[in-house]
Amino acid sequence: MQILDGKIVSQAVKDAIKIKTDAAKSAGKKTPHLAAILVGSNGASETYVASKVKSCEEVGFKSSLIRLADTITEAELITAIEELNADLDVDGILVQLPLPKQISEAKIIGLIHPDKDVDGFHPMSIGKMVQGLPTFIPATPYGILLMLEHYKIDTKGKHAVVIGRSNIVGRPISILLSRNAYPGNCTVTVCHSHTHNLKEICLQADIIVAALGIPGFLTADMVKENAVVVDVGITRVKDDTKKSGFAIKGDVDFANVAPKCSYITPVPGGVGLMTIAALLMNTFNACEQK
Repeated sequence: MQILDGKIVSQAVKDAIKIKTDAAKSAGKKTPHLAAILVGSNGASETYVASKVKSCEEVGFKSSLIRLADTITEAELITAIEELNADLDVDGILVQLPLPKQISEAKIIGLIHPDKDVDGFHPMSIGKMVQGLPTFIPATPYGILLMLEHYKIDTKGKHAVVIGRSNIVGRPISILLSRNAYPGNCTVTVCHSHTHNLKEICLQADIIVAALGIPGFLTADMVKENAVVVDVGITRVKDDTKKSGFAIKGDVDFANVAPKCSYITPVPGGVGLMTIAALLMNTFNACEQK
């Protein structure tokens, strides 16, 4: 069993981006600039955005953090996005989800200019991805691809089972793993809460991507020997033994599943770090495309 170490791979990606960013600056080119909008004071969102801003500093990007109250109206948020769309210095726009209930996430995502959609959530970005055209790939699926590529994991002809069908992870990674490219060329089965015989389907899988948000859902009796398991889940679970009062758990029962795997991602320290690295890659490419 080998750990798919997000810390190692994300650092390798960031090191490569920093080299390219420094070279671009030396050549008199523009410095990539990521603008992040944070609505409210959700603890998890605060942590995620802080990590993204810190990562921008590490690779030499500019970053702007726009903080807005959770009482903000949809119209006010739209105005903030339109200002960033019009700002020629801003290359990428990130709106941290979830948003307050008075705001339509789908509407807000659709208002970000496709050329600045570094999260890869815009309908135009998704449409291009489905067609195999150059575009911004959603950050978490992109991070998974970068990880598989780094560890040179064979995907051609493999059976990949994706548990979860969200527009952020499940659907896009299922499309990407089935594309005629590397990593890809898998036969993909998408499972969800209404799937019958889920255990039997998972036992056929060479690669399992668990992305449904239920801690410890994937158990050892659902995984065949030498499978590759990618755990996208990240849930705060109450834990009085921790100073913070909670622990971070993935969708995989790691302790019992790991011994059966050829490769497996830990939580934390796996896909979450890769998501940020992929976001930086998208932002650098957005700047380059100008």
